[in-house]
Amino acid sequence: MHQLKVLPGNPYPLGATWDGRGCNFALFSGGAEKVELCLFDDSGQYQESARIRMPEYTDQVWHAYLPGIKPGQLYGYRVYGPYEPESGLRFNPAKLLLDPYAKAITGTIKWDDCVFGYTIGDAEGDLSRNPGDSAPFTPRSVVIDPAFDWEGDRPPKIPWYKTFIYELHVKGLTALHPALEPEIRGTYAGLTHPAVIAHLKALGVTAVELMPVHHFVVEGHLLDRGLTNYWGYNSIGYFAPDARYCSKTGRGEQVPQFKEMVKQFHREGLEVILDVVYNHTAEGNQLGPTLSFRGIDNSAYYRLDPENPRYYMDYTGTGNTLNMMHPRVLQMIMDSLRYWVLEMHVDGFRFDLAAALAREMHDVDRLGAFFDIIHQDPVLSQVKLIAEPWDLGEGGYQVGNFPILWAEWNGKYRDTVRRYWRGDQGQLSDLAYRLTGSSDLYQLDGRRPYASINFVTCHDGFTLHDLVSFNEKHNEANGEVNRDGMDDNLSWNTGAEGPADNPAIRLLRQQRKRNFIATLFLSQGVPMLLAGDEMGNTQQGNNNSYCQDNEISWIDWDLAEEDRALLEFTRQVVSLVRKHPVLRRRRFFMGRKISGSEVKDLTWFMPNGREMSEEEWRNPDLCCFGFRLAGDAIEEMDEEGNKILDDTLLIILNAQDEAVSFVLPRDVPGNRWELVLHTGETWDPKQSGRPVRGKHETASRSLVVLKSPAKSTG
Repeated sequence: MHQLKVLPGNPYPLGATWDGRGCNFALFSGGAEKVELCLFDDSGQYQESARIRMPEYTDQVWHAYLPGIKPGQLYGYRVYGPYEPESGLRFNPAKLLLDPYAKAITGTIKWDDCVFGYTIGDAEGDLSRNPGDSAPFTPRSVVIDPAFDWEGDRPPKIPWYKTFIYELHVKGLTALHPALEPEIRGTYAGLTHPAVIAHLKALGVTAVELMPVHHFVVEGHLLDRGLTNYWGYNSIGYFAPDARYCSKTGRGEQVPQFKEMVKQFHREGLEVILDVVYNHTAEGNQLGPTLSFRGIDNSAYYRLDPENPRYYMDYTGTGNTLNMMHPRVLQMIMDSLRYWVLEMHVDGFRFDLAAALAREMHDVDRLGAFFDIIHQDPVLSQVKLIAEPWDLGEGGYQVGNFPILWAEWNGKYRDTVRRYWRGDQGQLSDLAYRLTGSSDLYQLDGRRPYASINFVTCHDGFTLHDLVSFNEKHNEANGEVNRDGMDDNLSWNTGAEGPADNPAIRLLRQQRKRNFIATLFLSQGVPMLLAGDEMGNTQQGNNNSYCQDNEISWIDWDLAEEDRALLEFTRQVVSLVRKHPVLRRRRFFMGRKISGSEVKDLTWFMPNGREMSEEEWRNPDLCCFGFRLAGDAIEEMDEEGNKILDDTLLIILNAQDEAVSFVLPRDVPGNRWELVLHTGETWDPKQSGRPVRGKHETASRSLVVLKSPAKSTG
């Protein structure tokens, strides 16, 4: 490389910013004594082609401008300062560090002792500084060209109440898809292949939620066992889309390919939500590697034990927790979020272990600085914000406690719906809340039913097929003697776990899957479906496939007849919901007559046709009930200002082992009811529209939907 000219540059924006003539480099480190910018040439050698002392230090930011630097340039940092772990200081210039603001990262870690800041095997443990150079074993940051032709791209801006989220893994969805060219399977490009788009559109999906795509690290202990980090919840680069999901190999190519994916999704009216992991990083606890943040400013980036700063506060189960009380950490996260919205055009975020982001000192503060900043931000306050409302620390379960603007993964919904269909007693009152938008969790603080992200399964746990097929988890392939993963406590599957070729067992499993799918989509709130559940995907009983980048986790598109039937059933249920505004209300039910309605907007019925009494709500043995949604009592207007009218629907749920002859309510206009859907073994779409008079014979462990046509359509 020719002799470089080094100019002072600017302290903002942080990161590497190419302007067409050169590149500005800016790195925050409040405790550093010196910072060196290391450049690498195109030869692939591990040694720096240039090592440049950053000439300026402004507001705790080290910065320089280098004319002539072009996109594709590889770089990293070496940061000088005291190595005093007992004081929370872990500077070690022998370690090449990734830029926290790198827009692209190339390469993966080679697990050598040199990637650790301390000397492995030393009697002092992590107290002795390791002089070994980590550069031959670590990834590089990449300067990118941000230019991209968005061709007038506009976000779909799907209203929350019309949203249907499809949780997927970028690789897992398409790795086995037979319609895709092999070179794009498992990539950003693969997700927008016409065959994949057609599947999503036919299903009725409005938003894809991508499991983590920020550049992440594969832990050494997994590699030692011949495994990998498949899920990606081990981030090290909050601005960089992971290159492992890019079909092209050029430096920085993952950035335009990710943008192209988003553009194509938007053209099809689909939103893109990112699962983001700002609660911890891949550097782990005091015995973890030094890859970026730890070597740049350990005490600023991480929550350290105030009694012994050698150690980390761990609210995440990963060894460390990002320090949300530090303004530069908050700035980094906000800059990252805005970057993904403004430059990458994503439509929202799902925050992993979001309760950890709210912790100020030890308590979870629902009005913590992070949420205050999000609330007032003109960009981020306008996108979809979803919390996983718990972490692993004390008091970390915060379902229902997040502020306005936030939707939440409703873990109470998942647990209650599972318990009800398992046949547990005493679930009725709680289930009623879950079916109607969880007003007990979200109404008092002014949120709407769509604050509840309803789900029965997600990436973390059994797939839907495995949920109804296995009494116990089967995680043997993970190499942890089947001790890892959640205890889903599913001994209720007695009668369903058995030989897969037993026709009775197969029918029972299919019916249970239909029950869960129908319940999910017929509930008020926002449904979230785990990719593959709509077509019976199985992980062979593995409920913690985080380390399985293989056929265990990848979705199998070779569908058996029963899988195709389940897919068609799911499409029918989603279509039903889209046709009926009463199933996707924007407001909570009032439980009374609304002006112009002949019946209450929501009424609960016993199998004998009587409205449920307070005593019956408390009956722990009651497992069969119905609820009526009045189509003329929606109390909302359409875009033209007209009152929304719909059919009146009656939904019957029977978790008993016996069929129930359910007496239909007689107080609807005309006393007319038609069958819309049921989940029993004999369901045929051709049955839809069949008149039902007086009673409906509701099969055991099944769900039924009936309608009384609205006046305008009747």
